Amino acid sequence: MFDLKWIRDNPAAFDRAFARRGMGTQSPAVLALDEKRRRAQTELQELQAQRNETSRRVGDAMKRGNRDEAEELKTAVGLMKARMEALEAESAAVEAELDALLSSLPNLPADDVPDGGGEGDNKELKRWGEPRPFTFAPRQHFELGEAAGGIDFELAARLSGARFVVLKGAYARLHRALAQFMLDLHTEEHGYTEVITPVLVRDQVLYGTGQLPKFAEDLFQTTAGHWLIPTAEVTLTNFAAERILDEKDLPLRLTAHTLCFRAEAGAAGKDTRGMLRQHQFEKVELVSICHPDRSEEEHLRMTRCAETVLEMLELPYRKVVLCTGDMGFGARKTYDLEVWLPGQNTYREISSCSNCGDFQARRMQGRFKAAGEKGTRFLHTLNGSGVAIGRALIAVLENYQEADGSVRVPKVLQPYLGGLETIAHHA
Repeated sequence: MFDLKWIRDNPAAFDRAFARRGMGTQSPAVLALDEKRRRAQTELQELQAQRNETSRRVGDAMKRGNRDEAEELKTAVGLMKARMEALEAESAAVEAELDALLSSLPNLPADDVPDGGGEGDNKELKRWGEPRPFTFAPRQHFELGEAAGGIDFELAARLSGARFVVLKGAYARLHRALAQFMLDLHTEEHGYTEVITPVLVRDQVLYGTGQLPKFAEDLFQTTAGHWLIPTAEVTLTNFAAERILDEKDLPLRLTAHTLCFRAEAGAAGKDTRGMLRQHQFEKVELVSICHPDRSEEEHLRMTRCAETVLEMLELPYRKVVLCTGDMGFGARKTYDLEVWLPGQNTYREISSCSNCGDFQARRMQGRFKAAGEKGTRFLHTLNGSGVAIGRALIAVLENYQEADGSVRVPKVLQPYLGGLETIAHHA
């Protein structure tokens, strides 16, 4: 979470950071609880010393045969013990209250993140590729897929309800090809290690990456108490949890293709048609666990890896840096890649790459030992979509569609589909 000593020394800077996120002053409440906790701990230490000294005097009085003095001292020891127990309970309660407050606060934005209140204040940094000029009105992905029989929302609704999809035939194969292509690229060209992780995790794993306790309503939980992951960021980042890594092993670059589950509690009425916002979807995730001095360059590198996916698929996109009012809870800086969707005539997010600094590492106690240093330091963690597979499928369908409803297969994907060049209208 946060370094309390830094907050004590820099309360104004702490508050300015939250003001940039559109939040009120936080340091008074944090410092008041911190002071209360420290007072209780100080008194507890003093009482412990007094109790030890008084207990020693009980022994001295007994040796001298002064029973009255010994009994009086024993009574004092008993009173000190009772007070110590009360202080321990008070300290634990204040500690829990302080932890709850700190765990509810988002990461501090980096100095170079643009200020703003929301999506409209994000800053475009670049564009790649030109949107294709169509000689016909381009259709949205769900229109193409339903007409071709490759996307079935009605069947999905009968099976699971709203915000689910069934993919069939060549559409399902194309989805699988996209995932395989991304994994091959990131492992063979970008130096990431592929892993397979569980999609069911325990509370502390989601706490470590910042989803709990604040965003419980956005998650699915089983009756056995496990949580379904919203992204493989959760499991991959926790590779550093409660560990002390060696500096020579950094950076640790990991990638995974997983199912992801999101309740979309705050998305009522948004993207209700199609595959853009689903309860269950798949992603190829990228995570880096690195030295603090390298996290900024690692952030640029990770984002570039995601950009390469889109460029090899020949999908036009733009890169934006998110403003303070649009960044995620755990991020100190985020680059979004937005792919062009001709069916919607707009750019939509397909990858979000975030540098979390030491925010997650503090929550999960992830450290490293630097060469020549006695102590340990907190790691920096980064995560990004490399990219969202369902949204990549949407982008391919819409950008490569033809007037007759068929879809050309991007050249880079054709080897994964047995050389197939076109998905016919009846997929």
